[in-house]
Amino acid sequence: MGNTSSMLTQYDIEEVQQHCNGAFSQQEIVSLYQRFFQLDRKGGGFISAEEFLSVPEFAVNPLSQRLLRMLDGLNFKEFVAFLSAFSPRACLQQKIEFIFRVYDSDCNGKVTYSDVLNILRDLTGQFISEQQREVG
Repeated sequence: MGNTSSMLTQYDIEEVQQHCNGAFSQQEIVSLYQRFFQLDRKGGGFISAEEFLSVPEFAVNPLSQRLLRMLDGLNFKEFVAFLSAFSPRACLQQKIEFIFRVYDSDCNGKVTYSDVLNILRDLTGQFISEQQREVG
């Protein structure tokens, strides 16, 4: 895939659409491709975590740092796959797997009390009382 939307072929679009399990239409994929290259300031076909934070809707999300830890950076196909979990057309299984990865902060395949506590800290700005911790 090239550096401009004109270099996105029909084959590329169909491949990406299949990769994201049809969560986006072909036109949406073209729009995402254009947005991807706006974010890719270095023009290398790769978006770093810092570049991803330049998206205002993402930067204000209280879980943005946790989401960034899930990413090492993204090429276009990975960018679309990541965003597909937020699509209303994404299947329930895809959404569940995504949110599980968000909650499983230590990547051990389990969502533990500690993982949930970490999420709550992220969402509440680090403030959870001792009494609230003991509820678990």
